[in-house]
Amino acid sequence: MVPASVGFQCPDCVAAGQAAVREPRTAFGGRLTTSSSVTLTLIGVCVAIFVVQFLVGVNQIAGNWGMWPAAVAINDEWYRLLTSVFLHGSWLHLGFNMYVLYVLGPPLERLLGHGRFLALFLIAGLGGAVASFSFSSINTVSVGASGAIFGLMGALVVAGRHLRADITQVLVLIGINVVIGFIAPGIDWRAHLGGLLTGAAVAFVFSKAPTGPRQAVVQMVGLTGIVLVLAAAALYRADQIQALIPIG
Repeated sequence: MVPASVGFQCPDCVAAGQAAVREPRTAFGGRLTTSSSVTLTLIGVCVAIFVVQFLVGVNQIAGNWGMWPAAVAINDEWYRLLTSVFLHGSWLHLGFNMYVLYVLGPPLERLLGHGRFLALFLIAGLGGAVASFSFSSINTVSVGASGAIFGLMGALVVAGRHLRADITQVLVLIGINVVIGFIAPGIDWRAHLGGLLTGAAVAFVFSKAPTGPRQAVVQMVGLTGIVLVLAAAALYRADQIQALIPIG
């Protein structure tokens, strides 16, 4: 028997009662949490990788793992579409991206839950890389988590509207950073816009899925659809590049 506030209860009854208690969830289906473990882990991974870049050679690592359209299309180095997200070009580049991730990540992680937040970051980063791959010069090498960071901004706009929150500050932040991306040299604005749109699309899927037992399934199908669209765009661009530079 298990001691209770009044008398005793049998173990089976206690287990059945605990099973009947529904785990608290957010409006987007994620487990209710105050932890920012995924955000902090992503920051730690990016910092650790850049330390390796700094020790080995920033340009060397970027050349081997960065988003380089010619290498992706001609050498089938598709991994660059994701590895480039975790590389950076300088300490300043890293510091700016990690600061924004530290500011925007925790509230989104609390809204979405750990798994959905990680999916948002990765898919938005992939969307930014695919946009860069699709519209950059084939010999341009680009790195950085900026596409994923812009994806978080896009997701905040959609999530904020869904929750009827004030999103003015986020819109101003997006506007300033978009303008900077166009006027400052060396910034891959294509990745910014691609990540922004992809992150908004991911948040749209999360917000529109019906609540209930089918919510996770609908969200998974929606995310799969987004990834397939990105894959189709990347394959189309690869065909274009291969036509410009015939293989063999």
